[in-house]
Amino acid sequence: MTIANGAPKYVDVADALEAQIRDGKWDGGKMPSVRGIAEQHNISVVTASRAIQILRDKGLIQTVQRSGCYRVPPPGAERWALVIRTAPGPWVKATTSLPRAGFEALARREPMHLEPDLLAPRAGATDADLRAQVRAAKDAGVSGTFVLPSRHSEDEMRADEQLLAACAAEALPVVLLERNLRGHSRKLEHDLVSVDDLDGAATATRHLLDRGRRKPAVVVASPTSSHNDRVAGYLFALHAAHRDAGGKGPEPRPVVLYQSTDLPTRDAYAQLADQVRKQKIDGVVCYQDYTAMGLIMELLARGSRVPDDVAVTGCDDLPIGDLFAIGITTYAYPSEAMAEQAVRLMRERKKDPTRAPLKVVVPGRFIVRASTGGPDPISEGN
Repeated sequence: MTIANGAPKYVDVADALEAQIRDGKWDGGKMPSVRGIAEQHNISVVTASRAIQILRDKGLIQTVQRSGCYRVPPPGAERWALVIRTAPGPWVKATTSLPRAGFEALARREPMHLEPDLLAPRAGATDADLRAQVRAAKDAGVSGTFVLPSRHSEDEMRADEQLLAACAAEALPVVLLERNLRGHSRKLEHDLVSVDDLDGAATATRHLLDRGRRKPAVVVASPTSSHNDRVAGYLFALHAAHRDAGGKGPEPRPVVLYQSTDLPTRDAYAQLADQVRKQKIDGVVCYQDYTAMGLIMELLARGSRVPDDVAVTGCDDLPIGDLFAIGITTYAYPSEAMAEQAVRLMRERKKDPTRAPLKVVVPGRFIVRASTGGPDPISEGN
């Protein structure tokens, strides 16, 4: 395809995209997909791909495997590695996108280069393999790495430990995202930026109590700091509600349910639903939206009404939470604010490598939907 001046159409599209890049659009952030560019410019995917190739040949963009195309920031821009280790499951892509989206949004405001797949810890990797990866990252200009540790298993925990040890050996600073390494009483040895999981669970529990629930439970799945904080927030809200009521009547008995990580996903949800029905629980605070949705589906299959019999809340505000008639009440993940604080901590760590590790807590936003009898006119919480 050609245009009026005789140049191929893909050249014209490449020129238009280059002009946008020169104007600062997408600095360090993710660009539209090939299909998105094709739709925007009313061209075929093949033509869009050839336009992208021109930009790649000019060094203006780079393609990251399984992630997409990214604008190459100006010379001197900070270069960060981003390691996101989410638990396997049907919604792994959605949960992985949450922290990544925050960094991509920040990179559009503060030119920086993101390397989302440069470091890849895995079970069975040798220390030498990981140190070689870290050295290669540093040689490529990476000056720090952000790591969301796996909560899934002991083997994955050891892979995280290996990666962090390799970073320490090569003097590459690390900031953890959302949680410390797996373990109930794990000492904090790296800077950490976390969602305010305690406030999220406390807010959700108060909301259930305010909606008349008399036996709420909390669901967690792993021995990690984020899940421990959720249990703490739930327990605090139960105690505070009893105190605020003047201590009348017995204090609500806490019920902590654990989602199995050994069973197939649907079987784990079914097991939770059976426990909820057996214990006559009328409200559930789930550690994530996909667990909330899985529990809701299994409760409905057993004849329990949601929210009439059991009200359910989730966490993170994943897209699934607003796709069904029973939208999920949730505590939204503050992805961009998390990235801002993580980058701030990284810059401070680079200036002072010897200071004690810090934990920064970022508040989310509580959103009420039909799973607890909403929606309310105004979101609750922060």
